[in-house]
Amino acid sequence: MDLTELTMTLSGLGGPSGFESPVGEYVSAYLAPFADEVKTDVMGNVTAFKRCGVPGAKMVMLDAHIDEIGFVVTGADKGFLTIDTVGGVDLRMLPAREVMVLTESPLFGVIDTMPPHVLSDAEQGRAIEKKKLCVDVGLSQEEAVSRIPIGTPVVYAASCGEMGEDKLFGKALDDRSCAAIIMKAFETLSAEKLHVDLCCLVSTQEEVGMRGAGVAANAVGPDTAIVVDVTHAKTPDGPEAPCLCGKGAAIGLGPNMNPALSRQLRQIAEEKKIPYQLEAISGGRSGTDAFSVQIAREGVATALISLPMKYMHTPVEVVSRVDMQAVQALIEAYVEGLEG
Repeated sequence: MDLTELTMTLSGLGGPSGFESPVGEYVSAYLAPFADEVKTDVMGNVTAFKRCGVPGAKMVMLDAHIDEIGFVVTGADKGFLTIDTVGGVDLRMLPAREVMVLTESPLFGVIDTMPPHVLSDAEQGRAIEKKKLCVDVGLSQEEAVSRIPIGTPVVYAASCGEMGEDKLFGKALDDRSCAAIIMKAFETLSAEKLHVDLCCLVSTQEEVGMRGAGVAANAVGPDTAIVVDVTHAKTPDGPEAPCLCGKGAAIGLGPNMNPALSRQLRQIAEEKKIPYQLEAISGGRSGTDAFSVQIAREGVATALISLPMKYMHTPVEVVSRVDMQAVQALIEAYVEGLEG
């Protein structure tokens, strides 16, 4: 399975924050043939290890998260499901949006909306209120209550496909596209003679507070870590953004990243002619797992490599396969070049 196929497969799975187990099970099965050991912890984090066989070898950890934004069922009213958001859902996206209710046999639904014919001018220009969110699943009240328990997760019913020359679009590419990258890098590196132990962490609950990665980093205790997540790419109607889709991996610079490690990644990219961009992140928290990983235990030398993304936190997130390949190549070159 190549990088594109793996990304599409992961995108199609349903797993909002706190409900990632279907994605985790797939990841665990995928990584098992390439790992010496695969673990799943109480948070649902999946960690795969490839050891170099040298006693006391340093540990390098790769991280990307597998949870997605979504919803959770809070009740039913006249057969319509009431829901609340999980993670940073953009309420502007929701009227008439197709969703999947993740019961044992998933059910298709549509988020309720009023036709424009019956809306006032003021109402037409206003996002739906969070408290008014509900989903039409075509069931009676009795059927809805019996078939869809409170607490059932809901995700966008969106596919992942190819667009233009090198782009992919779909739901949950934040951060499943990056999970696919580190999984493929781990697969490639597992066949190499390394001088360090390697851990591939596919973490949970990033969208609700970067929880899983912190727990896993404390358990693994890596010496260095590369966190891979998405970053905003420039679009015509968006604010100024330093990164562009199709121009390579974005290497983060700021207090949430170890400066020596960031410089090393830049040097590797230049030596190997891997396309890259620089992204200054001034805050102490990058908004990614890099923050949780960096402050684990006594501190971890952490780098952040970002994948430029258009339309983040929508059902049609867009990334470039050129950038994905650049991120994978940069990770592999870094790990292969370590002397322990």
